[in-house]
Amino acid sequence: MTAMTLPIPVIETERLILRAPHGSDLSHMAAFFETERSHFVGGPRDLDGAWQALVARLGHWVLNDHGLWHITEKATRAFVGWAGVIFAPGWQEPELGWTVFDAAEGRGIALEAATAARRYAALHQGHDGVISYVRPDNHRSRALAQRLGATLETTGTLRGTPCEIWRHPKQEDLA
Repeated sequence: MTAMTLPIPVIETERLILRAPHGSDLSHMAAFFETERSHFVGGPRDLDGAWQALVARLGHWVLNDHGLWHITEKATRAFVGWAGVIFAPGWQEPELGWTVFDAAEGRGIALEAATAARRYAALHQGHDGVISYVRPDNHRSRALAQRLGATLETTGTLRGTPCEIWRHPKQEDLA
């Protein structure tokens, strides 16, 4: 059986390739979802939970023509996280989200990937001035939202969990 190729665009930055999720990403996702760090993005999860997340990402692209790209470093070809725009039941509006694995932390990878994903979503997918949901105790994501130029709009809940809602600037305001 041959895997079907989805028409998910590829984005290249100076150091990164944002690409479609691949089946070979599952073991890396499963390892990440076993960590405490994953509780910011719906973890911890077991292997089946990681599989469900992978399948949901592909399904999101099919149903919505946008979703999460998987981030690969050009130099090493290592899969190091994900970034993109998601809009699921319970969301107020489309959200720019990002996650990087421990090995990619503190190297500007999340900033580079989120910037590229946000720009593509604004220019090609009709998602400009999106929000990001950030848990109040996720200090790294709050700092990244600020570096991206987002401003704290309000607080609320997402799926029963308290969150901050950060508003990103429109693309025209970034030029």
